[in-house]
Amino acid sequence: MPLPLAIVLGTRPEAIKLAPVIQVLRQNPHWQVTVITTGQHREMVAQIFSWFDLQCDYDLEIMQPGQTLEQITCRTLERLSPLLKTLQPRLVLVQGDTTTAFAAALASFYQRLPIGHVEAGLRTDDLFSPYPEEANRRLISQIAQLHFAPTPLAVQYLEQSRVTGQIHHTGNTVIDALLQVAAQQPDCPIPGLDWQKYRVLLATVHRREHWGEPLARIAQAFLGILAQVPDTALVLPLHPNPQVQAILKPALADHPRIFLTPPLDYPQLVAVLQKCYLVLTDSGGIQEEAPALGKPVLVLRDTTERPEAIAAGTAALVGTDTDKIITKAVELLREPQQYAQMANAVNPFGDGKAAQRIDKIITEYLT
Repeated sequence: MPLPLAIVLGTRPEAIKLAPVIQVLRQNPHWQVTVITTGQHREMVAQIFSWFDLQCDYDLEIMQPGQTLEQITCRTLERLSPLLKTLQPRLVLVQGDTTTAFAAALASFYQRLPIGHVEAGLRTDDLFSPYPEEANRRLISQIAQLHFAPTPLAVQYLEQSRVTGQIHHTGNTVIDALLQVAAQQPDCPIPGLDWQKYRVLLATVHRREHWGEPLARIAQAFLGILAQVPDTALVLPLHPNPQVQAILKPALADHPRIFLTPPLDYPQLVAVLQKCYLVLTDSGGIQEEAPALGKPVLVLRDTTERPEAIAAGTAALVGTDTDKIITKAVELLREPQQYAQMANAVNPFGDGKAAQRIDKIITEYLT
């Protein structure tokens, strides 16, 4: 009889990074895999799963307008716990550092169920940057039995934290997903944008700690870059959060070389990553994805839990200071040698086989 496993996710990044794992585990006759979504990013998760030909088995439907972190945590605990009692999985998999992942791990711990943590061991050593992600991943590490670390540095951080459970270096599953989608050569036409005429900058900004003045400074930096380098254009998929849109739309919407788009589905994002020249982001995942496609990344944060990218030279920290962002971006746009050094640096985040390693480790652990 196949053994029951449960995988819990709520957001688009979790869906992207767990999709290759779900595919591999469902191909293994050892497992009966149940996928549970909290409903936090229902439409975006559905898009990801459709592309990977997957489906969720249960939707906890926790989403409410303007919900707080406390509400996400409490509703996930309340709705997931009785389901776990019924399913009695031999292992519960969570991914990354979201509040969904933390709450799902806590619910599993309360049921005395083993926890596998995909993308374990990332650290900035600042509990409030990124917030609440840094605390979430540290808390998950304290109660997980299997730690799937994406890099040797993540392994080192886990060992230094003296966590219990097994620590395994697997690579990052986001590279599995990225290479699978990129091989299909997806497209993302953007009305009015001439890709041949401009060097296109891709920007993504959404982090909670940047709401307000930091986001306003970032917007001014985008305008400054375009003013100094006339052959550039900017594509910025707008995060749906009203706090983000209220700052970015008024500042950027009227510029003729700025293209504000709705959130891109994952294949569209991969298409833009493939075609763009440079990436400016406060996202964690894109710091891993862009280097795999040879695109330099400017990280719009003061800290990163992915220092491997900085050490490898594929990314540079520029924070949220307007002048610093402009200076570094213009350097890369005007200095081909600096650009080439970043574009050709080796991506430290994996080889596209992380999901297979995770499946093998789970098999050894449970059988």
